[in-house]
Amino acid sequence: MSGRGGLHMAQIVLCLVTFVLGMFRGGSSHTYWIYAMFTWAFCPIMTLIISVIEMFGLDVVLNMFCMDWGDFTTGMAMSSSLMTVSVAITYANFYACLKCLYGWIVSVFAFLCGFLYVLEVVKDKFLDKKKGSYLAALPGFWKVLEAFVSCMIFVSLTGYRDKPALIFCVIAYIIPFPILPLIIATNILKKLKKCLPFNLDRFVFVFLVISVVLYIFTAIMWPIFMFRHNPRPSDCPPSFCIWAIQFMVAFFTYVNLILFSLDLIFTLLGICDFKRT
Repeated sequence: MSGRGGLHMAQIVLCLVTFVLGMFRGGSSHTYWIYAMFTWAFCPIMTLIISVIEMFGLDVVLNMFCMDWGDFTTGMAMSSSLMTVSVAITYANFYACLKCLYGWIVSVFAFLCGFLYVLEVVKDKFLDKKKGSYLAALPGFWKVLEAFVSCMIFVSLTGYRDKPALIFCVIAYIIPFPILPLIIATNILKKLKKCLPFNLDRFVFVFLVISVVLYIFTAIMWPIFMFRHNPRPSDCPPSFCIWAIQFMVAFFTYVNLILFSLDLIFTLLGICDFKRT
């Protein structure tokens, strides 16, 4: 077994162990717990698929006919690193405490999962000097960051159902989200991109303009209608205070506004490998 194969095997086993430990802790309706369980299932499944494809040499066929396989695998390692590290931090914040030994055990395994995926990224980008064509390059990974921050907004949404202005904010969060994975997938699948009846780069530019406008709207409306007459409680620990979670939505809104704005500026200027229409 190669070093890469051994690393993949360790990632799969450790994520599955963490998944089982998290599941035995007991079910929860908390969206952060659901996101953690999804991450510990999704990442090893993708790693397993990549390992099986490489084991049977199918990556040569894929690389020849439809995609840059090296770019895809490095990009997936970067995405998995982002997901597992963020889950480790949020899980430790919510479920690890002085008297929560089991929560600490799961958190340690969660951080080990993140470490293994970060190790693969370091190996690919700095030791093997792999150059990405899209997903593992700045333009593609920037889209992954935007999608990731959107996910963090969705798992943090609470307390908006009785306020129409906040419901409009949720709709504004939803509109750009499903388009991001389509843009990423189309850029990865080179043959599909060539078959499109429209200019994808021009479509991305229009999408970015709309996304920036939507996030400007939410950056103004969410803080006003969520926190007006709703000050932070005197006893508000970040791990189980609804106000703190609502604040995280505002924080991630501004993060994504910055990401989409920079994406639009880089695209307009055609710098850092961003394609100008």
